[in-house]
Amino acid sequence: MGKIKAGIVTFLGTNCEYDTKRACEFFGWDAEFIWQNDKIEKHYDVIFLPGGFSYGDHISSGRIAKLSPAVKSLPVTKSLIVGICNGFQILCEAKLLSGALTYNDNIKFLSKIVPLEFLGEIIHIPIAHHQGNYTYSEGGLQTDEEVILRYTENVNGSDDYIAGIYNRKSKIIGMMPHPERAVFEELGLIDGRKIFEFIENEI
Repeated sequence: MGKIKAGIVTFLGTNCEYDTKRACEFFGWDAEFIWQNDKIEKHYDVIFLPGGFSYGDHISSGRIAKLSPAVKSLPVTKSLIVGICNGFQILCEAKLLSGALTYNDNIKFLSKIVPLEFLGEIIHIPIAHHQGNYTYSEGGLQTDEEVILRYTENVNGSDDYIAGIYNRKSKIIGMMPHPERAVFEELGLIDGRKIFEFIENEI
């Protein structure tokens, strides 16, 4: 396989697109932005819905963004799709992942580094969210979904400490933590590399 091709969907309010692009390039991937109003027609190995905000979040996070041409044309099962923070909220609103992200238990915006359980080890990744409380749909996760990230302390009230889920059949990952903010040594945290290495192995 040649260079991995990554697409990064940007919305009005997205603020982690450049962090995500730099993280992709750190691993030698080709990365480019996809505007929310553009239909996705090119092939990408992985498509990110990055963190930040999206138009209409004042109604409910991701509720308007799910209607965008980019989200409606996501190549489910063909490209690996990764939603980070607001991207996870959009994927749940679009019913591409089960459950919902609601207001944190304490109704406060959380911005800090948290310990997480990931593939049997503890890693430390930043979070920054107001609606990060993951709540199951009736009946729990879908058959093809699994939990891949859990908080070691339930910082926001999420069911079963859930911080990230993966639908292997649809090839869709959603997570609230920001691995793109934990890639470069200059920032004092590199555990995010483990998430990107996992993504690379799943492509």
